[in-house]
Amino acid sequence: MLTVKNLTKVFGGFTAVSSVDFSVEKGEILGLIGPNGSGKSTIFNMLSGVHFPTTGSINFNNKELSGLYPHVICNLGIGRTFQIPRPFKRLSILENAALAGYFGSNKQISKSEAWSNAEEALSLVGLSSVANEEIATLGAAGLKKLELGKALATRPSLLLADESLGGLDHSEMDQAAQMLKNIRDELDITIIWVEHIMGVLMKVVDRVMVLDSGKKIAEGSPLEVTKDKKVIEVYLGSDAEESSEAAKR
Repeated sequence: MLTVKNLTKVFGGFTAVSSVDFSVEKGEILGLIGPNGSGKSTIFNMLSGVHFPTTGSINFNNKELSGLYPHVICNLGIGRTFQIPRPFKRLSILENAALAGYFGSNKQISKSEAWSNAEEALSLVGLSSVANEEIATLGAAGLKKLELGKALATRPSLLLADESLGGLDHSEMDQAAQMLKNIRDELDITIIWVEHIMGVLMKVVDRVMVLDSGKKIAEGSPLEVTKDKKVIEVYLGSDAEESSEAAKR
């Protein structure tokens, strides 16, 4: 579904991402991990059109994405969540999702279709019972769910999930991770998931790619990655054993 080759991003004299290659198969969940500043968000920004690559190719369903703007990429079927939710606070929860679906859909749809897609998306993320409530009624977990619902309302074939567990407690983390897996299974959506909470991520993803200082240093199954000496050294450290046990489950 997605093939990335020689992806590089330079800001002034700083190379944030350097010659990264990877691919994603239809229907899989790829985990993208690494220390702060390793280039994860920069890669997401290039995949979604926020930044143009300095060099490299991003091929999605046989279409080159490099140089395309975010709304065009969204219309082609790539949905994205953000680490920090920024909903329209004067709109209801349902109106936020409907707005995303109306303008982000990969085909021209009517307002009634956008509304229907939004209701379905909110049901998938567990917000249907509060759909008509104000944004102010949502806590951290609810705002994360709304981010996911807005992305799903665009009917993507590839979802970029950016730190969906930040600010959640352990029980909410497990629910959010299971939600991503259910969405993949029920909607046949491919997912790339950036996350720092290794114990949860390793239970869900099919494959993991590890970045450090803008370069890919490892790639493989969760169990393989947790046993990689370089990954343990630069990222997992004392969490390596816990992540390895999670990967086995």
